[in-house]
Amino acid sequence: MKKLLSLFLLLSCLLGPVSAEDGSRLWLRQSTDAHAQITAPRQSPTLNIAVRELKQAWKGLPVTLVLKKDKQLSSEGFRIRQVNGKLTVTSPSETGLLYAAYHLIRLQEMQNFGKPSETDQEITENPAYDLRILNHWDNLDRSIERGYAGKSLWNWEELPGTLSDRYEAYARANASIGINATVLNNVNASSKILSAEYLEKVKALADIFRPYGIKVYLSINFASPMQLGGLSTADPLDKDVIAWWKQKAKEIYRTIPDFGGFLVKANSEGQPGPCDFNRTHAEGANMLADALKPYKGIVMWRAFVYSPTDADRAKQAYLEFQPLDGQFRDNVIVQIKNGPVDFQPREPYSPLFGAMPRTPQMVEFQITQEYLGFSNHLAYLAPMWEEFFDFVKPSSLKAIAGVANIGTDTNWCGHPFAQANWYAFGRMAWNPSLTSGTIAEEWLKQTFFDASNPKHAPIAYEIHNMMMESREAVVDYMMPLGLHHLFAWGHHYGPEPWCDVPGARPDWMPSYYHKADKQGIGFDRSHTGSNATAQYPDSLCRLYDDIRTCPDEYLLWFHHAPWQHTMQSGRTLWDELCYRYDHGVQQVRSFQKKWDLAENYIDAERFKDVQSRLKIQARDAVWWKDACLLYFQEFSGMRAPYEVERPIHELDDLKQVKLPIDNHECPTPKMLNERR
Repeated sequence: MKKLLSLFLLLSCLLGPVSAEDGSRLWLRQSTDAHAQITAPRQSPTLNIAVRELKQAWKGLPVTLVLKKDKQLSSEGFRIRQVNGKLTVTSPSETGLLYAAYHLIRLQEMQNFGKPSETDQEITENPAYDLRILNHWDNLDRSIERGYAGKSLWNWEELPGTLSDRYEAYARANASIGINATVLNNVNASSKILSAEYLEKVKALADIFRPYGIKVYLSINFASPMQLGGLSTADPLDKDVIAWWKQKAKEIYRTIPDFGGFLVKANSEGQPGPCDFNRTHAEGANMLADALKPYKGIVMWRAFVYSPTDADRAKQAYLEFQPLDGQFRDNVIVQIKNGPVDFQPREPYSPLFGAMPRTPQMVEFQITQEYLGFSNHLAYLAPMWEEFFDFVKPSSLKAIAGVANIGTDTNWCGHPFAQANWYAFGRMAWNPSLTSGTIAEEWLKQTFFDASNPKHAPIAYEIHNMMMESREAVVDYMMPLGLHHLFAWGHHYGPEPWCDVPGARPDWMPSYYHKADKQGIGFDRSHTGSNATAQYPDSLCRLYDDIRTCPDEYLLWFHHAPWQHTMQSGRTLWDELCYRYDHGVQQVRSFQKKWDLAENYIDAERFKDVQSRLKIQARDAVWWKDACLLYFQEFSGMRAPYEVERPIHELDDLKQVKLPIDNHECPTPKMLNERR
């Protein structure tokens, strides 16, 4: 089968002065004023999009698009050839051709391809995973759990009749970076999403997303047969429950023929699940998988589980799931957070990865910055994900998911630089061997800087460095050396290492994790403590278990270390802790200086927005440093090194800070200015 589409693009583009921006165009800021002449027969919705995108943005050589089968390419892969001054793009699928169009435009903006050349060039791209999916934690009332960029995009009250332009813009942005699936609703799911009324609303979104190669998935409540179907049980082995799910699957696929499947959070944080009926996670997942199997649907079953006990929460997922290896259906994927606790600024990788060789696994990253300053702080997360892939082979995973940071804010993500995390997730999901530095360069040149303008290069270099240093800076001023979960109660913004809520779960208290006392600080997960190190492969187990060889960045994750413990720098633990917190503060201040260099090269709107947020971040960094060091100093009884900046707060004052927010919102500058 061959389809031939020839495009002869005669483009003339002139670079103008820096114009006003609101961030709404994301990284797709190419000119839409190109006067391209194109003659092409009408093809399909997907091919028409590819044609339109190239027609509007392409500034290079004439392009010929050829859609044909190629055994060397995956279904969504593509090949781009430049031979004798002519570009040819091939793919076995229309979606692959769309991805090729976006890749060509990206290369053009990077000044890497499409120019007249005496040498032939060829690029072949195949996605690493068939499933590259965003998980939205959006609720039906349009609030977003851990959402820091406005309300949910999905206006359920107006659907299916009223369709926002943002729906297609969302699909376009995802397709441009290779994301091919989306879970529309929160993992803490309402059964209502599976009602006939809401399935029609979901269908309206699926119809918009389909031409962009995006399938729709839904988070489901395991107790839906009871809550929606009126049954007396949700036992996965009950025949009536099985029949209910089979009928529901039939209804869903009758409405949405290409529906992707279910995401399930079960028996975690109060959510119902198979364990409520003395069944295993495998039995619950398999029942749903059987219902979806005739339609080629899949079940993504989350391994985020922990019990409200005084045991080591970090061990729970491994203990519950590893014994179930080989018991899941082939259309079930176990979805595991990158670390063993909960999206902390730094965690070792979850030992469950690689521990279930007979079970498909996928990683769940968090794009939204629940534990990294929300949309007030600049924290480029690709280095964190790259760090994960240093330990977990990409080829060992079946798929990749990211918890979205997208809302109704004009710029989609709250912080202008938070867009880079959405972008980086898509690029890394497509190709996990890409470096975080390469992805940052791509994003900057498409979003802020002109790669063809030599005056932009030195400024872009400084901002690139700022991005690359940002996540480590956050780790330093929040929780260095393996500290974790020191956040304020209820919303996870700001420090509260002293937090003690009477009657609350122990594993929701910071003291459960830092265990500071007169002797030292840190959670002993070695063989003398919880023995969590034993869940790792032997080589890492030995490395992490010995306090003398444990890397500094994980020291307090795996050990309760004495305050006088000698670190790799030669400093005592206490001095090193002080230096790390202080370094984080100084790093953010250096970001302010670097960003100010960009003022004459970036539109005033986005420049001022970032500048304002960096001011908040700098004040927050000092807040974190003072709160943690003053509190831990009560245990260490040691002075801060002379070189470290002295605190500007009193500990008693910091203990009175209570931000009036919940887990759905980001604190405003006014709230933060009034915290003192």
